[in-house]
Amino acid sequence: MIKLHPQFQQLINLFFLLIVGKYVAHIYLTWKAIIGILFFTFLIEHLFYYIRNKTLDFISFSSLSTAIGVMLMMVTTHYTIYLTLLFFALFQKQFLHYNARHFFNPSNFALILGLLLFYNDAHIVLGQLGHEVWLIWAVSIVALAILYRVDRWVLSFSFVLFYLFFQYIMIVNSDPVIIMENIYHRFYSVSFVIFILFMLTDPKTTPTKLWHQVSFAMTIAFLTTFLDYMYGFRVQHLFLVLFFCSPWVVFLEEYSHTLDKKALIVVSFTVIILALSAIIYIQMQPPYYFEMDGQ
Repeated sequence: MIKLHPQFQQLINLFFLLIVGKYVAHIYLTWKAIIGILFFTFLIEHLFYYIRNKTLDFISFSSLSTAIGVMLMMVTTHYTIYLTLLFFALFQKQFLHYNARHFFNPSNFALILGLLLFYNDAHIVLGQLGHEVWLIWAVSIVALAILYRVDRWVLSFSFVLFYLFFQYIMIVNSDPVIIMENIYHRFYSVSFVIFILFMLTDPKTTPTKLWHQVSFAMTIAFLTTFLDYMYGFRVQHLFLVLFFCSPWVVFLEEYSHTLDKKALIVVSFTVIILALSAIIYIQMQPPYYFEMDGQ
C-alpha cells in the first residue's frame, strides 16, 4: 500500500476543495488565474529554496497548499495582489526562521499581509466554499486522517471545545441578541472548518507536545473571543490571533535547548512586536461587509 506524504495528501485535499468551490460554491477566480497563481508559487518557492540551500533536492507540495489556502480564504479583484502576498509569504518561510522553524504559517502570513497592505482591496471571507453539510463532513474526515498522522488532532479538537466555551461565557452571556445557535452557525462554513483543520494545525508553527497543543488551542480560542467581545465578531480575529501566537511557539519551544538564548530573544521579540504592530493597525481600520451571492 502506497503511503502518501502528509504534505502531498494535504495538497490533494485542498485541490479537491478548490474544484468543489469553483463549480458549486463561490470561488470567483478563473481557472487561468488559478493555474497562473499555482505556477508562480511553485517557481518562487523553489527559487527561494535554491538561494538558501544552493540545491534543489525535493518538491515543495506545501507551497501549492499555501497558494490554495490563500485563494480559498481571500477575495480580491486584483490578480497581482495574490502574487505579491504569496511572494512575501514564501520569502518569510525560507528566510525568516530560527533553527529551521519559520515563525508564521505562510498562508496566514499572506492573509494578514493582505489586510495590512491592501485592506480596501483584499478581504478575508469564510463563505467561498459555501455551507454544504456533506462538504463539511468530507473536509473533516480527510483532514483528521492527516492530523492523526502528524499528531495535531488534539489541537483542533481542543480549539473547538474552548472556542464554544469562551464564546458562551464572554459573548452569549453578555449580549442578549446573540444566542448559541449564532455561534454554531459559524461551523457550517466550510472555510471556517478549513481554518480549524488545516491552517491552525501547521506542524511547523504549532507545539509538538500534546498538553502544549491544548494550551495553544485554549489561547487562540480565548484571544479570538476577547477580540469578538471588544470589537464584535470579525472574521479576521481568528487569523490575527494565530498570527500573534505563532512566533511564541518557536520562542518557547526553542528557548530550553538553544545555546544562543540572546539571539533567540532578540529575533523572537522583534518578530512579535512587529506582528503586534500590524495587528493594531489592522484593528484600527473600519470593518467591512462582504456578501457571497454566487454572481
